[in-house]
Amino acid sequence: MAFVLSLLMALVLVSYGPGGSLGCDLSQKHMLVGRQNLRLLGQMRRLSPRFCLQDRKHFTFPQEMVEGSQLQEAQAISVLHEMLQQSFNLFHTERSSAAWDTTLLEQLCTGLHQQLDDLDACLGQVMGEEDSALGRTGPTLAVKGYFQGIHVYLQEKEYSDCAWEIVRVEMMRALSSSTSLQERLRKMGGDLNSP
Repeated sequence: MAFVLSLLMALVLVSYGPGGSLGCDLSQKHMLVGRQNLRLLGQMRRLSPRFCLQDRKHFTFPQEMVEGSQLQEAQAISVLHEMLQQSFNLFHTERSSAAWDTTLLEQLCTGLHQQLDDLDACLGQVMGEEDSALGRTGPTLAVKGYFQGIHVYLQEKEYSDCAWEIVRVEMMRALSSSTSLQERLRKMGGDLNSP
């Protein structure tokens, strides 16, 4: 968790180095959807985490992949997009449907999809043809690896209720960090675009 947050904050800082500006505008509605997604994840809780202590796992984001990197704005947006896409993929499965309240799950997936649409527009603005390989760069690959670890964990635990609860808590942390970064990007973008 601490690393995900520090990674995302680092992305903000390097994306807004001297002369940097975000090539897209994330609307207030986009931010509200992100906060609603977090509320939905909170409401999806079915078990007390106390009952799942034996299933706890520390999901690690490979910090060495991004430390010292000079990430461009397109890379920061690509990492955000990847986090939302992987979160959507995680919850938009048959196994996930069996684990959660269907109404809450559908609302969460709809919200994640809406945010992805917003970021697709951003990616189109900041990526040129030369950036077409952006999804295969270190930071984005690190996010993919992080989520791959979550999928492996769920498989190893045979998609048990406790395993899903551990993952739900982890996703609240990841999406909270993601939402914080998006809000900060939006505010900084607004400041930079003001006369």
